[in-house]
Amino acid sequence: MKYVLAFVRFWWDFIVGDDWRVAAGVVAALALTAVATDHGLAVWWLMPAAVVLILAGSLRRATRSHRG
Repeated sequence: MKYVLAFVRFWWDFIVGDDWRVAAGVVAALALTAVATDHGLAVWWLMPAAVVLILAGSLRRATRSHRG
């Protein structure tokens, strides 16, 4: 059981990392892209836009927390 728990903790730390909001944003963007594609829409631009927005939000939170 110890090895299973270590395996799960590794993957949690690898995927979620320091900011759970980034992981949640990527999952939401992937889900939205999948649903839109399933409905026949061409949404190739959604993931790059989501990555830019998620990165900008993450950087804004990081710089705000370091300013004091």
